[in-house]
Amino acid sequence: MTPVCEVVITAADAEWLAGFTRRLVEDRLAACGHQITPIRSIYRWDNAVHDEAEARVALHTRASLVPEIIARADAEHAYDVPCVLALPITDGNPAYLEWIIQETGTTA
Repeated sequence: MTPVCEVVITAADAEWLAGFTRRLVEDRLAACGHQITPIRSIYRWDNAVHDEAEARVALHTRASLVPEIIARADAEHAYDVPCVLALPITDGNPAYLEWIIQETGTTA
């Protein structure tokens, strides 16, 4: 079976992240995105610890599409270093996994 994964992206602006997710789905780079708002992010940046609200989306997609998603995030995201993490999906509902494959890529 075609490898699939979950891609996690965070952003300060929940509406921007929803629009970005919609564009990825429209362009068949992701089958769907499940957004959670707000999340609390605690991180070190520029020698200071920050504690801020963000939004998080979990995209379901083909592993082969991750480089294009990263490139789009690098080009469109407001952050200098956007959080984009690809997590492998090792198992799941076979029908759902097949749906991810059918809804993504150029063969969809």
